[in-house]
Amino acid sequence: MAKHSKSIPGRGLRVADQIQRDLSEIIAFELKDPRVGMVTITEVQVTPDYAHAKVFFTMLSDDPAMIRNTVEGLSKAAGFMRIQLGRRLSIHTLPALHFFHDNSTARGIEMSKLIDQALSTRAKEDGEE
Repeated sequence: MAKHSKSIPGRGLRVADQIQRDLSEIIAFELKDPRVGMVTITEVQVTPDYAHAKVFFTMLSDDPAMIRNTVEGLSKAAGFMRIQLGRRLSIHTLPALHFFHDNSTARGIEMSKLIDQALSTRAKEDGEE
């Protein structure tokens, strides 16, 4: 008899990766909501029972109003995207989709600027001594 699917190592990660790929295609080619522009799905985290999926995305613009509109558009279209996922995936439970803006790229750029600034300040101080 086959073992229960939750005992297969890494299955949750594989499902999350497949959801990420499929959602990227669905958003790019099938979603017609004008509030949703160019978004990049950066990560999908699926609960162990596959009931919920946190979908993290980035955008070209970091304007809070645009981010809020995009989250509203994605959340409104979550049912449609879930149906489209159901046609592509063959899993018992399709997760409910929850969308979150991923600001790690912007934070990384800010950190890089701070490091560059600190290094240039240090170089100036070393040059004066």
